Amino acid sequence: MKSKNIFILTLLLLVIGLVCYIAIEGLSIGNFIIPSAGESIDLGLDLKGGVYVLLEAQTDKTGEELKKIMEQSKAIITNRVDGLGVTEPNIVIEGGNRLRIELAGLKDAEEALAMIGKTAQLQFVNPEGEVIITGKDVKDSRVEIIKNNPEMIGQNIVVTLEFNDSATKVFFEETERLAPTKGIIKIMLDNNVISAPHVSVPIPDGKGIITGNFDMESATKLATLIRAGALPVEMKTLTTDVVGPTLGMNALERSIFCGALALLCIFAFMIIYYRIPGIVASIALIIYVLITVYSMIIINAKLTLPGIAALILSIGMAVDANVIIFERIKDELREGKTIRTSINTGFNIALRTIIDSNVTTFIAGAVLVYFGVGPIRGFGVTLIIGIVASMLTAVLFSKHLLRLFASIFDKASNKAYGLR
Repeated sequence: MKSKNIFILTLLLLVIGLVCYIAIEGLSIGNFIIPSAGESIDLGLDLKGGVYVLLEAQTDKTGEELKKIMEQSKAIITNRVDGLGVTEPNIVIEGGNRLRIELAGLKDAEEALAMIGKTAQLQFVNPEGEVIITGKDVKDSRVEIIKNNPEMIGQNIVVTLEFNDSATKVFFEETERLAPTKGIIKIMLDNNVISAPHVSVPIPDGKGIITGNFDMESATKLATLIRAGALPVEMKTLTTDVVGPTLGMNALERSIFCGALALLCIFAFMIIYYRIPGIVASIALIIYVLITVYSMIIINAKLTLPGIAALILSIGMAVDANVIIFERIKDELREGKTIRTSINTGFNIALRTIIDSNVTTFIAGAVLVYFGVGPIRGFGVTLIIGIVASMLTAVLFSKHLLRLFASIFDKASNKAYGLR
């Protein structure tokens, strides 16, 4: 039995070591490549460098009208910055009437600022390249679901168009000309084609339907872009900032160094003070870091400086859970119970305290994610991931690993478990 447990422990340590190596260096075997965690994780603006802009809508509108204006402005600017080649730009509405724009990794800040500030142009262009009507002629564009139409099987989600009176006649004449040949009218935003529907019938009333293999998300996006046409209100630039990539990488390197140093200090303290349980806690912390980092990679969460702070904070919380458990185990040992019984009882008694403390912190993190923006939200996301990971490692993994050590070192005295 002991030899089996030694084999399990050895195999477990080898697997953890291999995962740590892959996380740090990556792995390449022929065409099979696993990038390192540093290459896979998405860095935020403060670490990767880039452009930050805060815009404020100059309007007295409120409620649903303001919400509609801001959604239109966000859609236009999102479509615009996509052409800059920015990986996952972060554009969010905050405070009701402001747009926060973060373009991480962008090298040409002047180009970005010029692109964000210009006026969007929506145009309907015929096959000859002539502009028929522009965005100012569009009264409305909506998503509709058409049911029980045998001619539209699999295409029941459509985008509707409605033009003003001056454009209705022009559009009718053009669709009447193109309908016999099923010609295409291109819908272009900022000189980019966002849709190219075929004209199947003349449209005399200024109301058209764009069909296609839409889902609700793609149809809503197209309708919003068409409806927007141009920025609906003036956007005033409140704040602009350019973060250099050198500054960001220096901050990342220092943060990683500080985090690693903190981790090593924790390892030293736990092993010196708790001995065998300290070794278990150190292994659990390594697994905790791996779970947290790869969870962020899987959900595409951005790593920011506040996020690193949250990661280090949650490491302390994970250690705190281990300290509570180990102290309970020591109390049980003082009462003369066996090591195995003390481990089981210590974990069971400490569990409620650990859950209570983590739930309250989880609630605080959820509030930061829901109401926060930018780095504050990044802090909250990392904190929540860290809390869940610490619960898994401190409560589940540590318990089974400590049992495994107890079965292997069954002759060890109570001193080996921190009792003095």
